[in-house]
Amino acid sequence: MIPATRNGLLLIGVLFHLVYLLSIFDIYFRSPLVHGMTPHRIPLRAPAKRLVLFVADGLRADKIFEPYHNQTTDTTDELAPFLLNKVRTQASWGVSHTRVPTESRPGHVAAIAGFYEDVSAVTKGWKMNPVEFDSVFNESRHTWSFGSPDILPMFAHGATDKNKVDTFMYPPEFEDFSGNGERLDTWVFDEADRFFDRAAEPGSDLGRMMHQDQLVFFFHLLGIDTNGHGFKPYSPEYLNNVRHVDRGIRRLVDRFEQFYGDDGETAYVFTADHGMNDRGAHGDGHPDNTRTPLIAWGAGVARTLPTADGQTAPGHTAFSQPWKLDAYERKDVNQADIAPLMSSLIGIPLPLNSVGTLPLSYLNATDEFRARAALVNALQVLEQYRVKHDQKQQTEMFFKPYAPMHQPTNSPEHILARIRQAIDMRQYAQAEADCSSLIALCLEGLRYFQRYDWLLLRSIVSAGYLGWIVYSLLFIFRKYVLALDPHASANAYRSSSSALIGVVGGLVFVAFSAMFYRQQSPAMYYAYVAFPAYFWTEVAQQLPLIQQIAADYMRTSVRWRPFAFVVAYVVILEALVYAYFDRRVYSVAFALLAIVWPVAVSPKFRRRHTKLLVLWTCFCLLTSVFTLLPVERNDHLGLVMAGGALITASGFVAWHFSPRFVLPPPGMPVKQARAAIAFDRLIILIETLLVGIATVLGPLTSKATETRGHLPRMHQLACWAVLIVSTLLPLLHGSRLNQAARDQHFLYRLITIYLAFATPFVLLTVSYESIFYFAYSIVLLLWLTIERALYFERAEEQLLAPAEQTRLSSLLTPQTSLSSKKMGGKTGAPALDTVRRLQLSDMRTGIMFLFFVNVAFFGTGNVASLASFSIESVYRLITVFDPFLMSALLLFKIFIPFFLVSAVFGVLNRSLELPPFSLFLFVLSTTDVMTVNFFFLVRDDGSWLDIGMSISHFCISGLFVLFTIVLFVLSHALVGSVLIPSSPAQASNKGTKKQR
Repeated sequence: MIPATRNGLLLIGVLFHLVYLLSIFDIYFRSPLVHGMTPHRIPLRAPAKRLVLFVADGLRADKIFEPYHNQTTDTTDELAPFLLNKVRTQASWGVSHTRVPTESRPGHVAAIAGFYEDVSAVTKGWKMNPVEFDSVFNESRHTWSFGSPDILPMFAHGATDKNKVDTFMYPPEFEDFSGNGERLDTWVFDEADRFFDRAAEPGSDLGRMMHQDQLVFFFHLLGIDTNGHGFKPYSPEYLNNVRHVDRGIRRLVDRFEQFYGDDGETAYVFTADHGMNDRGAHGDGHPDNTRTPLIAWGAGVARTLPTADGQTAPGHTAFSQPWKLDAYERKDVNQADIAPLMSSLIGIPLPLNSVGTLPLSYLNATDEFRARAALVNALQVLEQYRVKHDQKQQTEMFFKPYAPMHQPTNSPEHILARIRQAIDMRQYAQAEADCSSLIALCLEGLRYFQRYDWLLLRSIVSAGYLGWIVYSLLFIFRKYVLALDPHASANAYRSSSSALIGVVGGLVFVAFSAMFYRQQSPAMYYAYVAFPAYFWTEVAQQLPLIQQIAADYMRTSVRWRPFAFVVAYVVILEALVYAYFDRRVYSVAFALLAIVWPVAVSPKFRRRHTKLLVLWTCFCLLTSVFTLLPVERNDHLGLVMAGGALITASGFVAWHFSPRFVLPPPGMPVKQARAAIAFDRLIILIETLLVGIATVLGPLTSKATETRGHLPRMHQLACWAVLIVSTLLPLLHGSRLNQAARDQHFLYRLITIYLAFATPFVLLTVSYESIFYFAYSIVLLLWLTIERALYFERAEEQLLAPAEQTRLSSLLTPQTSLSSKKMGGKTGAPALDTVRRLQLSDMRTGIMFLFFVNVAFFGTGNVASLASFSIESVYRLITVFDPFLMSALLLFKIFIPFFLVSAVFGVLNRSLELPPFSLFLFVLSTTDVMTVNFFFLVRDDGSWLDIGMSISHFCISGLFVLFTIVLFVLSHALVGSVLIPSSPAQASNKGTKKQR
């Protein structure tokens, strides 16, 4: 049944949204890994005995290929002359295109294992293996790896023989973003020298092992990524690190050739796991993050010959035009294609889970070798298709095979027969073409089985979300809208056929469960179908309530208004969906609010509150600017200080006018009352001074870190001290965490919260974010003031003005009028029989709250992509690489605007004398209209940026119910027990005089 209490509804809502949040991973992103395949290898002698793999972490393609113009000396040179010389003389090269998430683990998995990361790896921090997989290292005879402790262990742990992969790693504390990252790469190069020295010793077992075949040497070079995060990819540190890597690789290549006597049996591959955008961040699908270099040379690698007469070679685009490599063919690959290339060069089986296509143009081998290599590639992908096909056929009740693979003349057996016949007849080009067609067909077949359950599951999930919307709205109508008997049981509005309806709903669930059991479906499938079965059964059983709602609607004098409101509300929700893709929607909305709302109010209201409406228009227009600014922004300490100065100035203004809203405890003697007022004013002054200190301390710390090459200890301790003290002040002074705290005027409480969180926000700011914080906070305060004034005007018109100044700490008790609450132990005005019901005008307040929550999401960045928030903002507090602490600080900064909007909305909900959580419930019930949109907009193909963003959009919207509950609890804790005057005139009056 529909729960009788708010908490029961919230519990169901939280469980439902948490379960359904996982639905996209079962539908769109099921793990592609299957097991039980037979390995395949090329039955010919490999062109190379050993492979050397260099991965320059965080190196984007243009930074290595493009000539660098030094503006100081007005000279142009190459950052990587050794590698570019290989491009012009010995190598095949191109751009390796990565996929989101453009992080270190997924990039290495794609290049070394040949498949794109399972999204469940995010639960392991993109470091450890959520599912075991095969890799080039695992298939090699032996692998020696050098580099970061963040990358090397995942391949060593995943090896079938733990002794097959040796790792040489520097300590984790070496990864300090405040220093120059070159030292990380220097450590790798020096450790490699020591490694060769040990191998060169007479009688060395290591030396004997190194003369075997099918060996891999892996060098992970993290310095470029570290300097990119710390100094940005256009900085001298980043660019000089590229030079350093080029020199180090040249040194290592010389050691290899010297050790092996220039035997010509070493293949070299140089690439990167991901790129980096201009803000020094990565993770999303921006082209700067997805385009990485690939240079291969040595044994078995084809040399790219220059074109004649200066003609542009194939493969070039406008992107590579500035590189001055037009005469050399650019051979782009997908990142997963690197794994089969490396396997083919040293003659080992392709990784069993690889979905990469061997780039034949990179091979310098006989036509027969190329054709047989392509056949092995096709067989390996076909093995995965067959395993997937057999698994599905064994479990599905109504199995439908992938039709193109089961045509009489186009079955895999027929294609394989044609390929083998072409090879036997030395028609190698035809064999390669057929292999390419078979690989493409198998990949499409794998995709077909990945999407096999889409129609069923998407229908179930859609029914679940729509059922929740109707289910929760019925609760809201019954509790907060309709004038029903408050003492009546919830069963009073249930259908007389409830039992029969319940049986039908149960049979539907049992039928689906039986089908899922037969198909050996995951356990979550049962949960997916349980919710819509429950919701729609309950809705059907509430038919009398629905009839009552319809009857009340028919009795309204202006029937078009509710209908028009519903249409307008849905249109606004759809506009907010579009705003996830284009932040400028918020700018348009602010402009409309600045102009339309002051015009829409009554002439009497405009005359009374002219200054208030002018301020509203000005600050709405100011705030509209920020969503027009790019999320990709460079550091600008001037803007940081300007924002901090504005917040500090506003704090002094608040302190100056604080006698108007600082209230002493009721009944306190005059002397003690003055002391209490002075103490409260002192708190405002302290918080203002802390903002001023942060405004100066943050830029000073950034400058000192840049000058000294590391984060000064005293600066770090000072930043932490200011952040902690300022953040704790609102929690210890007036919040519900302090049971001894006395009631405070709501305006005083909001100002202290605003100033307290301004300090950490300024400390974590790198550009214009602090100015946004100032403007956004003022707009929220003006919104609260206007809504209160509109409510009082409406109350005056209805002769229902609220009673005296009210203590709000007791508002949690439902079904009681605000005017009946106690204050100072005395009873106020007589109680009304029922609480005020939700009205259409209250829905405006709800949609405004939803709008401001979304502005907090996208005001200075794109929450759907954390990479849009500069990680450099945490470098004033920590520089040694700690992903969890750094992420926590970044998320804390992102959530600060939500703390403000939750506090303001908490006060507003109480000011409007609404039952607690009533508007919250309305918002969270209807925002799933947005969630359904995002559910169908989730992408698992196309643009890599679109894939990552679509996941983030759905997760943000799907978690909104949980987020709303957190906001409500947060507002309740932060705002605490406050005093709210019963009329605008009382807002500046310290007394507690009753309002008549």
